Amino acid sequence: MTTKNIALCAGGYTGEYEVSLNSAKNIAANLDPAKYKVYTVLINRDSWFYDGEDGKINIDKNDFSLTIKGDKVKFDFAFITVHGTPGEDGKLQGYFDMMGIPYNTCDATTSAITMNKAYTKTIVHGIHGLNAARSMQLHRKDAHDVATIAANLKFPLFIKPNNGGSSVGMSKVHNIAGLPEALKKAFDEDDQVLVEEFIKGREFSRGIARLKGKITVLPATEIITFKEFFDYEAKYTAGASEEITPADLRPELSDKIAEILTEIYLRLNCKGMVRIDFILLEDTLDFYFIEVNTTPGQSAASLIPQQVRAAGMSVMDFYGDLIEGAF
Repeated sequence: MTTKNIALCAGGYTGEYEVSLNSAKNIAANLDPAKYKVYTVLINRDSWFYDGEDGKINIDKNDFSLTIKGDKVKFDFAFITVHGTPGEDGKLQGYFDMMGIPYNTCDATTSAITMNKAYTKTIVHGIHGLNAARSMQLHRKDAHDVATIAANLKFPLFIKPNNGGSSVGMSKVHNIAGLPEALKKAFDEDDQVLVEEFIKGREFSRGIARLKGKITVLPATEIITFKEFFDYEAKYTAGASEEITPADLRPELSDKIAEILTEIYLRLNCKGMVRIDFILLEDTLDFYFIEVNTTPGQSAASLIPQQVRAAGMSVMDFYGDLIEGAF
């Protein structure tokens, strides 16, 4: 059996650089060495390079290849685990499409659309059983009249960068006085900002992937945060939140949610693995869509590996199926 050359693409241009490196370490440790020769390629603004035994070797971007000791290494597959730009917003996907190299994520169009929370909500609107918080999308170049926001939406409100991948720049605001500062914080991260009504309920995250041609919904994780909401700090600070996998959900409710998630996956034309975050209202258990992550974290403690293990699958087989499925 010939081994395939895998470019494991990590890094990126955002504050989640280190998180991406942790994802890459875990993926590399769980790719079958009998099938795959893995080269971790770090994507920085100024250079893309492989950090090998002989030091850093730059990628030739003309054909996405490496030259190691005079031998040219070409890649059969790109495993993208860059969180945020350029790996989650379609830029790398478009590049690999032009190079004719298959990859593990959604295509360029879906990756770009799902980075925009407002556009995503518009596309999934109307799916049976799916609700979304009422919201307004603001652009930096427009006037941001806090009175108009307060007149159209009910407090408390969530203010968040529309294209942010990782909960940076988010605020929860309880009255009109808090809006200007929250808007400034979000606009510091992005040119578009989403203001939405706060939905009170239990928060969940659930992976979904096409494995061996079949869409597979993984067990859910319930996220219990000890802060006011699950922001970047709660996500990456030990003890700031608790994750319960598999979540305590009645089987019939779990099945209903799986149907909604499958419909989201199909309607957005997702590929590979994605993770969808949602809230269940405390009293009615109505499903409220939050967002879809197309390059979810893959460190050993991340939600998808937790869910894969909870489903009784091996993480190595899971990653292998993602690679083989893309061919």
